[in-house]
Amino acid sequence: MAEMAAGGDVPLNNTIYINNLNEKTKLDELKKSLQAVFSQFGKILEILAFKTLKHKGQAWVVFEEVSSATSALRQMQGFPFYDKPMRIQYAKTKSDVIAKTDGTFVPREKRKRHEDKGRKRKGQHDANQASTGANAAYAGAYGAAPQLSQIPYMGGAKSAIPEAPAPPNNILFIQNLPHQTSSMMLQMLFGQHQGFKEVRMVEAKPGIAFIEYGDEMQATVAMHSLQGFKINADSPMLITYAKK
Repeated sequence: MAEMAAGGDVPLNNTIYINNLNEKTKLDELKKSLQAVFSQFGKILEILAFKTLKHKGQAWVVFEEVSSATSALRQMQGFPFYDKPMRIQYAKTKSDVIAKTDGTFVPREKRKRHEDKGRKRKGQHDANQASTGANAAYAGAYGAAPQLSQIPYMGGAKSAIPEAPAPPNNILFIQNLPHQTSSMMLQMLFGQHQGFKEVRMVEAKPGIAFIEYGDEMQATVAMHSLQGFKINADSPMLITYAKK
């Protein structure tokens, strides 16, 4: 018998269900932001979100381990995500990617084999439309980044890695970011640490950003916590103190 979540009737699951998401957020941006926020809890196998009216404001995050899903649910419940608090619970059903791993997967075609065949063409047409909408590329920048009260001058840096480390200070220099990284994604990541002030991205140089904290100690804590964090599988963050 599946273990039940404390205080509820939904069993523990590798997948968490999130609702109350901002419906105005572009689908591609939403998925990338969810990846950025939840990958700290463990390996993510899949993130599902759809453009259809029925599924707006909702998403499913599938973790490799149930313990990761549990930590995410407990720590991120009510987290302000695009100006709305997330509501999180375990998904009621097992995701396909997990079912395929444990051998319990049943293709949807077989599940629906005994349904009215007259609905088949319409269902395929709707599915194709939904797929086209779900894969639409995110177009447009996220918007202007806030100004830092104190911005270090990087000049014409020839190398992605500084030749000599800067002394500890309250501004972090972030490198090796995927080019699709937005200021909002970084704000949600670094904003979890005390003293966060603002993000500054350099439009002319994608892949880098500056994060300002209230003091040196707060910046150091954030650096140690997020050093090597991967917004996607191929891009571990490189975090150093910014040069002044």
